[in-house]
Amino acid sequence: MIEFKLQNGDYIELVQLLKRVKIAMSGGEAKMLITNEQVKRNGEIETRKRAKIRVGENIEVSGKTIVIV
Repeated sequence: MIEFKLQNGDYIELVQLLKRVKIAMSGGEAKMLITNEQVKRNGEIETRKRAKIRVGENIEVSGKTIVIV
């Protein structure tokens, strides 16, 4: 499990989150994971690259869970 602490605002875009926690090394790689339906948000597949991820949400990708705190 990876804990990600939100700073400077009340949300982070999904693509940015995947890059920040180093699951994706580039924006293109992050977008590909999302497009290929490999990302779940709170247990449901998320296909919006710019989805606003907020405190309390869980993101699952590549066998890892990211908890937003």
